[in-house]
Amino acid sequence: MDTLEIIGTAVGLIYLWLEYHASIYLWIAGIIMPAIYLFVYYEAGLYADFGINIYYLLAAIYGWIIWKYGKQKKDKAELPITKFPLKYLLVVSLVFLVAFVAIGKILVNFTDSDVPWLDSFTTALSIIGMWMLARKYIEQWWVWIVVDVVCCGLYIYKELYFTSFLYGLYAIIAIFGYYKWNKLMVNEQ
Repeated sequence: MDTLEIIGTAVGLIYLWLEYHASIYLWIAGIIMPAIYLFVYYEAGLYADFGINIYYLLAAIYGWIIWKYGKQKKDKAELPITKFPLKYLLVVSLVFLVAFVAIGKILVNFTDSDVPWLDSFTTALSIIGMWMLARKYIEQWWVWIVVDVVCCGLYIYKELYFTSFLYGLYAIIAIFGYYKWNKLMVNEQ
């Protein structure tokens, strides 16, 4: 499994570099990386992380379409980076809470996971983060910082050291990514 984890980590670094530069090609890496991590997380008993990677595969397709064609199908320009509309805050918070509790209860009742609530937390928050990334909301970076920091510790606990390194790096680069996207957003306007 270490070989798959190393390959997944390498693809993850490429993904992060592409995301940092707001490149539409991040979605290609966004298809490859979860396909690899399906095997890694299942073997490690991180069942919610396993499940979220199915979502990541589908979200990568959605993200590619949204970024490629913008707000309207007839609009050929890529979707611009924008701020998260506060009108979505209640709905997004409710989606997070429902996903967190539902995933947590499933993991507690139907798996042998020894970290069901942490696994559920990072998975539910990742659902929100991926949707925000697909919509190109700059605040997605703050969501990923929280996910990455928690995952870094979780993966050390599960002895997934390469993946922990990757998520630690994600957390650091996410801070820089926020400022990079902010600069890009200002330049777009």
